Formats: sequence, structure tokens, C-alpha cells
Amino acid sequence: MFDGLANWWDNAELWLAQLWFPVQFVLVVAVLGPLCLGGAWLIDRIVDRVAAWFRPGRDDARSRGPAGEVRPEHEDLTNR
Repeated sequence: MFDGLANWWDNAELWLAQLWFPVQFVLVVAVLGPLCLGGAWLIDRIVDRVAAWFRPGRDDARSRGPAGEVRPEHEDLTNR
């Protein structure tokens, strides 16, 4: 199986190497462009997911005051 794959790869490489340079450039960009964009999108999604684990939850951010003190759930603001 690996011999067949190696022969196919050698033939594809030889075919690409014998093409005119502008055609080589267009083919490489047409293949690597979408692969790089897909890889960047995947890395972005993974980083967003990992960052979400380290972000405080919505309840954590609302229940703490500016100095980090814990506020009661229902604070009565009418007596101030």
C-alpha cells in the first residue's frame, strides 16, 4: 500500500515540478489557501473554547463589587 502511495506522490510531484512556474504558484495557492484558512479557523475556535474555561461566569462577575467584595443577591437601593 505504501509503495502505491509513494509512487503516486512521486508522479504528482514530478508533474507539478514540470509545470510552468505561474501555474505552480496558482495550484499551490489554490490548495494551501483554503487549508491555511481552515487551520486558522480551527485554531481560533479552540482558543475561544479554552479561553471560555478561564473566564469568570456571568454570575461571578455580577456578584462581586469593584474591589472584589461579594454583594448580596438583592440589594435594597431605596435606603441610600
